[in-house]
Amino acid sequence: MERVALYLQDSHDLRDGLEYARYAEQRGFEAVWQAESRLVRDAIVPMAAYAAVTERVKVGSGVLNNWTRNIGLLASTFLTLDDLAPNRVICGIGAWWDPLAKNVGIDRKKPLTAMRETITVLRRLLNMERVSFEGEFIHVHEIELDVVHGRREPRNVPIMLGATGDLMMELTGEIADGAVLNYCVPPEYNDRALELLEKGAKKAGRNLEEIDRPQLIVCSVDEDHDTAIETTKMLLCQYLAQQPHIAKASGVSESVVQEIQSILGWPATKEQINRAKHLVPDELVHRITASGTPAEARAKVAEYTKRGCTCPILYAAGGNVKLLIDTFGG
Repeated sequence: MERVALYLQDSHDLRDGLEYARYAEQRGFEAVWQAESRLVRDAIVPMAAYAAVTERVKVGSGVLNNWTRNIGLLASTFLTLDDLAPNRVICGIGAWWDPLAKNVGIDRKKPLTAMRETITVLRRLLNMERVSFEGEFIHVHEIELDVVHGRREPRNVPIMLGATGDLMMELTGEIADGAVLNYCVPPEYNDRALELLEKGAKKAGRNLEEIDRPQLIVCSVDEDHDTAIETTKMLLCQYLAQQPHIAKASGVSESVVQEIQSILGWPATKEQINRAKHLVPDELVHRITASGTPAEARAKVAEYTKRGCTCPILYAAGGNVKLLIDTFGG
Protein backbone atom coordinates (compact mmCIF):
# COMPACT_ATOMS: atom_id res chain seq x y z
CA MET A 1 0.00 0.00 0.00
CA GLU A 2 1.20 3.54 -0.73
CA ARG A 3 0.27 4.74 2.76
CA VAL A 4 -0.18 2.77 5.96
CA ALA A 5 -0.01 3.60 9.67
CA LEU A 6 0.03 1.73 12.98
CA TYR A 7 -2.40 2.33 15.87
CA LEU A 8 -1.35 1.44 19.40
CA GLN A 9 -3.49 1.44 22.51
CA ASP A 10 -3.00 -0.57 25.69
CA SER A 11 -2.89 -4.23 24.66
CA HIS A 12 0.91 -4.34 25.00
CA ASP A 13 3.64 -3.20 27.36
CA LEU A 14 4.33 0.46 26.73
CA ARG A 15 8.03 -0.23 26.27
CA ASP A 16 7.17 -2.76 23.57
CA GLY A 17 5.36 0.07 21.81
CA LEU A 18 8.68 1.85 21.34
CA GLU A 19 10.02 -1.17 19.49
CA TYR A 20 6.84 -1.40 17.39
CA ALA A 21 7.22 2.28 16.44
CA ARG A 22 10.84 1.77 15.41
CA TYR A 23 9.98 -1.38 13.46
CA ALA A 24 7.03 0.29 11.70
CA GLU A 25 9.37 3.08 10.59
CA GLN A 26 11.86 0.55 9.26
CA ARG A 27 9.10 -1.17 7.28
CA GLY A 28 7.96 2.06 5.63
CA PHE A 29 4.91 2.95 7.71
CA GLU A 30 3.86 6.58 7.42
CA ALA A 31 2.75 7.15 11.00
CA VAL A 32 2.23 5.69 14.44
CA TRP A 33 -0.93 6.79 16.26
CA GLN A 34 -1.58 6.48 19.99
CA ALA A 35 -5.10 5.94 21.27
CA GLU A 36 -6.70 7.90 24.08
CA SER A 37 -10.17 6.64 24.92
CA ARG A 38 -10.91 4.80 28.16
CA LEU A 39 -9.30 5.75 31.46
CA VAL A 40 -6.13 3.94 30.54
CA ARG A 41 -3.08 5.42 28.79
CA ASP A 42 -3.01 9.05 27.84
CA ALA A 43 -1.75 9.77 24.34
CA ILE A 44 0.89 12.43 24.99
CA VAL A 45 3.47 10.43 26.95
CA PRO A 46 3.62 7.56 24.43
CA MET A 47 3.63 10.02 21.50
CA ALA A 48 6.68 11.76 22.95
CA ALA A 49 8.38 8.41 23.48
CA TYR A 50 7.66 7.24 19.92
CA ALA A 51 8.91 10.54 18.52
CA ALA A 52 12.11 10.30 20.55
CA VAL A 53 13.07 6.85 19.24
CA THR A 54 12.23 7.47 15.55
CA GLU A 55 13.47 9.87 12.88
CA ARG A 56 10.96 9.90 10.03
CA VAL A 57 7.63 8.40 11.02
CA LYS A 58 4.81 10.78 11.98
CA VAL A 59 3.23 10.55 15.42
CA GLY A 60 -0.49 11.21 15.93
CA SER A 61 -3.07 11.32 18.72
CA GLY A 62 -5.98 9.05 17.95
CA VAL A 63 -7.88 10.86 19.39
CA LEU A 64 -7.69 13.35 22.25
CA ASN A 65 -10.95 14.81 23.50
CA ASN A 66 -11.60 18.56 23.40
CA TRP A 67 -13.05 18.79 26.93
CA THR A 68 -10.40 17.92 29.48
CA ARG A 69 -7.43 20.04 28.36
CA ASN A 70 -7.54 23.82 28.57
CA ILE A 71 -7.00 25.34 25.12
CA GLY A 72 -3.72 26.94 26.22
CA LEU A 73 -2.41 23.63 27.55
CA LEU A 74 -3.59 21.81 24.41
CA ALA A 75 -1.72 24.24 22.15
CA SER A 76 1.46 24.24 24.26
CA THR A 77 1.41 20.43 24.38
CA PHE A 78 1.46 20.15 20.60
CA LEU A 79 4.03 22.93 20.35
CA THR A 80 6.23 20.86 22.67
CA LEU A 81 5.72 17.68 20.65
CA ASP A 82 6.60 19.59 17.48
CA ASP A 83 9.77 20.82 19.17
CA LEU A 84 10.67 17.19 19.79
CA ALA A 85 9.74 15.99 16.30
CA PRO A 86 9.44 18.96 13.91
CA ASN A 87 6.80 18.53 11.19
CA ARG A 88 6.08 14.96 12.35
CA VAL A 89 3.19 15.55 14.78
CA ILE A 90 -0.53 15.11 14.03
CA CYS A 91 -3.25 16.38 16.36
CA GLY A 92 -6.19 14.00 16.20
CA ILE A 93 -9.09 15.31 18.27
CA GLY A 94 -12.64 14.11 18.97
CA ALA A 95 -15.77 14.97 20.96
CA TRP A 96 -15.39 12.11 23.48
CA TRP A 97 -18.37 9.98 24.50
CA ASP A 98 -20.84 9.17 27.24
CA PRO A 99 -21.21 7.58 29.70
CA LEU A 100 -17.47 8.05 30.35
CA ALA A 101 -17.50 11.84 29.97
CA LYS A 102 -20.49 12.22 32.25
CA ASN A 103 -18.96 9.84 34.79
CA VAL A 104 -15.96 12.14 35.19
CA GLY A 105 -18.11 15.27 35.42
CA ILE A 106 -18.09 16.52 31.83
CA ASP A 107 -21.36 17.85 30.37
CA ARG A 108 -20.89 17.51 26.62
CA LYS A 109 -23.47 20.09 25.61
CA LYS A 110 -23.33 21.68 22.16
CA PRO A 111 -20.49 19.44 20.96
CA LEU A 112 -20.39 21.03 17.51
CA THR A 113 -19.94 24.54 18.88
CA ALA A 114 -17.34 23.36 21.38
CA MET A 115 -15.35 21.57 18.66
CA ARG A 116 -15.50 24.51 16.25
CA GLU A 117 -14.16 26.83 18.95
CA THR A 118 -11.41 24.40 19.93
CA ILE A 119 -10.10 23.93 16.41
CA THR A 120 -10.38 27.63 15.57
CA VAL A 121 -8.36 28.79 18.58
CA LEU A 122 -5.90 25.87 18.52
CA ARG A 123 -5.03 26.52 14.90
CA ARG A 124 -4.45 30.23 15.53
CA LEU A 125 -2.23 29.54 18.54
CA LEU A 126 -0.14 27.00 16.63
CA ASN A 127 0.14 29.61 13.89
CA MET A 128 1.91 31.68 16.59
CA GLU A 129 -0.78 34.35 16.61
CA ARG A 130 -1.79 36.50 19.59
CA VAL A 131 -5.37 35.44 20.23
CA SER A 132 -8.44 36.92 21.88
CA PHE A 133 -11.60 34.85 21.60
CA GLU A 134 -14.92 35.09 23.40
CA GLY A 135 -17.03 32.02 22.66
CA GLU A 136 -19.50 29.84 24.52
CA PHE A 137 -16.79 27.46 25.71
CA ILE A 138 -13.46 29.19 25.13
CA HIS A 139 -12.67 32.57 26.63
CA VAL A 140 -9.14 33.84 26.10
CA HIS A 141 -7.65 37.32 26.10
CA GLU A 142 -4.44 38.31 24.37
CA ILE A 143 -2.70 34.95 24.70
CA GLU A 144 0.05 33.46 22.59
CA LEU A 145 2.51 30.61 22.83
CA ASP A 146 5.43 31.97 24.80
CA VAL A 147 8.54 30.65 23.08
CA VAL A 148 11.72 32.08 24.61
CA HIS A 149 14.11 29.38 23.43
CA GLY A 150 13.12 27.64 20.22
CA ARG A 151 11.37 28.12 16.90
CA ARG A 152 9.05 31.10 16.63
CA GLU A 153 7.64 30.23 13.21
CA PRO A 154 4.11 28.80 12.73
CA ARG A 155 3.95 25.08 13.40
CA ASN A 156 2.92 22.51 10.81
CA VAL A 157 0.60 20.38 12.97
CA PRO A 158 -2.37 19.00 10.98
CA ILE A 159 -5.60 18.95 12.97
CA MET A 160 -7.61 15.81 12.24
CA LEU A 161 -11.11 15.37 13.61
CA GLY A 162 -12.38 11.95 14.66
CA ALA A 163 -16.10 12.25 13.96
CA THR A 164 -18.94 9.77 14.44
CA GLY A 165 -22.23 11.63 14.03
CA ASP A 166 -23.40 13.11 10.72
CA LEU A 167 -23.18 16.75 11.80
CA MET A 168 -19.71 16.32 13.28
CA MET A 169 -18.57 14.61 10.07
CA GLU A 170 -19.90 17.54 8.04
CA LEU A 171 -18.11 19.97 10.37
CA THR A 172 -14.91 17.99 9.82
CA GLY A 173 -15.10 18.62 6.10
CA GLU A 174 -15.59 22.30 6.77
CA ILE A 175 -12.90 23.12 9.35
CA ALA A 176 -10.40 20.27 9.83
CA ASP A 177 -7.34 19.24 7.85
CA GLY A 178 -8.70 15.74 7.70
CA ALA A 179 -10.98 13.11 9.17
CA VAL A 180 -9.92 10.15 11.25
CA LEU A 181 -12.59 7.81 9.95
CA ASN A 182 -14.21 5.38 12.38
CA TYR A 183 -13.24 1.83 13.19
CA CYS A 184 -15.54 -1.11 13.90
CA VAL A 185 -17.58 -0.19 10.84
CA PRO A 186 -18.02 -1.99 7.50
CA PRO A 187 -16.32 -0.53 4.41
CA GLU A 188 -19.63 0.77 3.04
CA TYR A 189 -19.87 3.08 6.07
CA ASN A 190 -17.40 5.29 4.21
CA ASP A 191 -19.86 6.08 1.43
CA ARG A 192 -22.03 8.22 3.70
CA ALA A 193 -19.00 9.66 5.51
CA LEU A 194 -17.52 10.92 2.25
CA GLU A 195 -20.82 12.52 1.26
CA LEU A 196 -20.89 14.43 4.55
CA LEU A 197 -17.24 15.44 4.32
CA GLU A 198 -17.80 16.77 0.82
CA LYS A 199 -20.87 18.70 1.95
CA GLY A 200 -18.85 20.35 4.70
CA ALA A 201 -15.89 21.01 2.42
CA LYS A 202 -18.09 22.90 -0.03
CA LYS A 203 -19.13 25.27 2.76
CA ALA A 204 -15.48 26.27 3.08
CA GLY A 205 -14.85 26.45 -0.67
CA ARG A 206 -12.90 23.22 -0.66
CA ASN A 207 -13.34 19.86 -2.34
CA LEU A 208 -13.23 16.34 -0.94
CA GLU A 209 -9.73 15.62 -2.23
CA GLU A 210 -8.36 18.36 0.03
CA ILE A 211 -9.59 16.42 3.08
CA ASP A 212 -7.20 13.67 4.18
CA ARG A 213 -9.10 10.53 5.26
CA PRO A 214 -6.99 8.11 7.30
CA GLN A 215 -9.12 5.39 8.88
CA LEU A 216 -8.79 3.30 12.00
CA ILE A 217 -9.18 -0.37 11.13
CA VAL A 218 -9.14 -3.08 13.79
CA CYS A 219 -6.63 -5.61 12.53
CA SER A 220 -5.57 -8.92 14.06
CA VAL A 221 -3.17 -10.99 11.98
CA ASP A 222 -2.09 -14.55 12.67
CA GLU A 223 -0.98 -17.44 10.49
CA ASP A 224 -3.89 -19.31 12.10
CA HIS A 225 -7.23 -17.81 11.08
CA ASP A 226 -9.13 -18.86 14.22
CA THR A 227 -6.53 -17.40 16.57
CA ALA A 228 -6.79 -14.01 14.87
CA ILE A 229 -10.59 -14.06 15.11
CA GLU A 230 -10.54 -14.92 18.82
CA THR A 231 -8.13 -12.05 19.53
CA THR A 232 -10.48 -9.60 17.81
CA LYS A 233 -13.53 -10.87 19.67
CA MET A 234 -11.87 -9.98 22.97
CA LEU A 235 -11.46 -6.41 21.79
CA LEU A 236 -14.88 -6.04 20.17
CA CYS A 237 -16.88 -7.20 23.16
CA GLN A 238 -15.35 -4.35 25.22
CA TYR A 239 -16.08 -1.70 22.62
CA LEU A 240 -19.64 -2.84 22.02
CA ALA A 241 -20.41 -2.80 25.74
CA GLN A 242 -18.65 0.38 26.79
CA GLN A 243 -18.89 2.73 23.81
CA PRO A 244 -22.50 3.02 22.60
CA HIS A 245 -21.59 5.30 19.69
CA ILE A 246 -19.29 2.60 18.30
CA ALA A 247 -21.97 -0.09 18.68
CA LYS A 248 -24.47 2.14 16.87
CA ALA A 249 -22.06 2.87 14.02
CA SER A 250 -21.27 -0.85 13.76
CA GLY A 251 -24.94 -1.75 13.30
CA VAL A 252 -24.84 -4.34 16.08
CA SER A 253 -28.20 -5.51 17.42
CA GLU A 254 -29.26 -4.05 20.76
CA SER A 255 -29.88 -7.51 22.19
CA VAL A 256 -26.26 -8.56 21.61
CA VAL A 257 -24.98 -5.33 23.16
CA GLN A 258 -27.22 -5.75 26.22
CA GLU A 259 -26.13 -9.34 26.76
CA ILE A 260 -22.47 -8.37 26.61
CA GLN A 261 -23.12 -5.44 28.97
CA SER A 262 -24.74 -7.81 31.47
CA ILE A 263 -21.43 -9.69 31.76
CA LEU A 264 -18.83 -6.93 31.53
CA GLY A 265 -18.12 -4.58 34.40
CA TRP A 266 -16.32 -1.27 34.12
CA PRO A 267 -13.43 -1.69 33.89
CA ALA A 268 -13.95 -5.14 32.44
CA THR A 269 -11.83 -7.95 33.86
CA LYS A 270 -10.04 -10.49 31.69
CA GLU A 271 -12.34 -13.18 33.11
CA GLN A 272 -15.44 -11.20 32.10
CA ILE A 273 -14.06 -10.59 28.61
CA ASN A 274 -13.41 -14.32 28.15
CA ARG A 275 -17.00 -15.07 29.24
CA ALA A 276 -18.49 -12.49 26.85
CA LYS A 277 -16.35 -12.82 23.74
CA HIS A 278 -18.33 -15.80 22.38
CA LEU A 279 -21.34 -13.46 22.05
CA VAL A 280 -19.55 -11.57 19.27
CA PRO A 281 -20.60 -13.28 16.02
CA ASP A 282 -17.90 -14.40 13.59
CA GLU A 283 -19.83 -12.66 10.84
CA LEU A 284 -19.47 -9.35 12.68
CA VAL A 285 -15.72 -9.79 13.05
CA HIS A 286 -15.38 -10.37 9.31
CA ARG A 287 -17.70 -7.47 8.45
CA ILE A 288 -16.18 -4.68 10.56
CA THR A 289 -12.51 -5.66 11.05
CA ALA A 290 -9.54 -6.89 9.05
CA SER A 291 -8.83 -10.08 10.97
CA GLY A 292 -7.45 -13.42 9.88
CA THR A 293 -4.41 -14.62 7.99
CA PRO A 294 -2.10 -12.04 6.38
CA ALA A 295 -3.80 -12.52 3.01
CA GLU A 296 -7.27 -12.15 4.52
CA ALA A 297 -6.27 -8.99 6.40
CA ARG A 298 -4.76 -7.37 3.32
CA ALA A 299 -7.85 -8.13 1.26
CA LYS A 300 -10.17 -6.59 3.85
CA VAL A 301 -8.08 -3.45 4.29
CA ALA A 302 -8.15 -3.00 0.50
CA GLU A 303 -11.95 -2.79 0.71
CA TYR A 304 -11.66 0.29 2.93
CA THR A 305 -9.15 2.02 0.63
CA LYS A 306 -11.44 1.38 -2.34
CA ARG A 307 -14.17 3.18 -0.39
CA GLY A 308 -12.17 6.34 0.17
CA CYS A 309 -9.77 5.66 3.04
CA THR A 310 -6.53 7.43 2.15
CA CYS A 311 -4.32 5.78 4.79
CA PRO A 312 -5.27 2.69 6.82
CA ILE A 313 -4.40 3.13 10.51
CA LEU A 314 -4.12 -0.48 11.62
CA TYR A 315 -5.32 -1.03 15.17
CA ALA A 316 -3.26 -3.92 16.50
CA ALA A 317 -5.92 -5.77 18.48
CA GLY A 318 -3.26 -7.91 20.12
CA GLY A 319 -1.29 -10.98 19.18
CA ASN A 320 1.69 -10.73 16.86
CA VAL A 321 2.11 -7.00 16.16
CA LYS A 322 5.33 -7.51 14.21
CA LEU A 323 3.56 -9.94 11.88
CA LEU A 324 0.94 -7.24 11.28
CA ILE A 325 3.67 -4.73 10.45
CA ASP A 326 5.36 -7.24 8.13
CA THR A 327 2.03 -7.99 6.45
CA PHE A 328 1.54 -4.36 5.40
CA GLY A 329 5.10 -3.01 5.40
CA GLY A 330 7.06 -2.20 2.31
